[in-house]
Amino acid sequence: MTNGILLALIAYASYSCNDAVVKSLGGQFTVFEIGFYSTLFAGLFLLFTRPNGERWRDFWRTKRPWAVQARAWSGIASGVLSVYAFTTIPLAEAYALIFLAPLCVTILSTVILKEKVGPWRWLAVVAGFAGVMLVVRPGFRDLHLGHLAAFGVAFLAAASVILMRSLAAGEKRTTMLGVLIGYGPFFNGIGAAATSFSLPDARQLAWLVLSGVFTACGQLLQLLAVKYAPANRIAPTHYSQILWAVILGALFFQEYPDFLSLVGLTVVGGSGLLTMVREEVRLGTVRWNPFSRTRL
Repeated sequence: MTNGILLALIAYASYSCNDAVVKSLGGQFTVFEIGFYSTLFAGLFLLFTRPNGERWRDFWRTKRPWAVQARAWSGIASGVLSVYAFTTIPLAEAYALIFLAPLCVTILSTVILKEKVGPWRWLAVVAGFAGVMLVVRPGFRDLHLGHLAAFGVAFLAAASVILMRSLAAGEKRTTMLGVLIGYGPFFNGIGAAATSFSLPDARQLAWLVLSGVFTACGQLLQLLAVKYAPANRIAPTHYSQILWAVILGALFFQEYPDFLSLVGLTVVGGSGLLTMVREEVRLGTVRWNPFSRTRL
């Protein structure tokens, strides 16, 4: 099980590095250009992560096509908003808002799935939003559209998890991922053509390819991790990205969270872990499992 946890930690470090690369490209390309190149290269590398027993050429065979399409489009919209968030606000603030996703799942579960939510999970929701307030501090700091975009990522990620709950038992992984890979370059390509499109130079191309490598490595390491450890033991490693946000932000972007921000990030992570623990106590597993990446 130790090997699985270690692989998961490396997977999320890889995802965080991808987010840092995306942030570094802000100002050089539009949101859609970054999305186009990133999803294109990520998709090319992800073709090598096909699970055993599945074939890419059958990805279009679905049992519930509308739900699969809705999950794919939520992932595409989440990807566009995440690029905008990472390129306009500090990494730590973006992650604090994005990590509201499991708490949004709790709220959506009561509205859409009619699940009963106990006092501990509601406490986690309140604590999570309080933690975000400590990080963002509206009224004391200027808020930007990037903050709204990051919250949009959290909401769309939660919607994806709700959809994946109903799709996981009946749809293949190649179907779920294949539709997302196909839509990513297509949608972002249209957006780039309608706004501004430029070819990257050699240095920029290298960074864009590296972005795809980081994403593909994260996906591959996730697949390997679940072979060595149960998903509900791996899921807490998801919150290691908060630490990476602080480290990468400080090293490469001169972003230094103050004490209140660090406390807020800790509260956000703790509230998410509390939600997961209560899920495991109640159901014996982590149903909202944040281990899955809902965007490329």
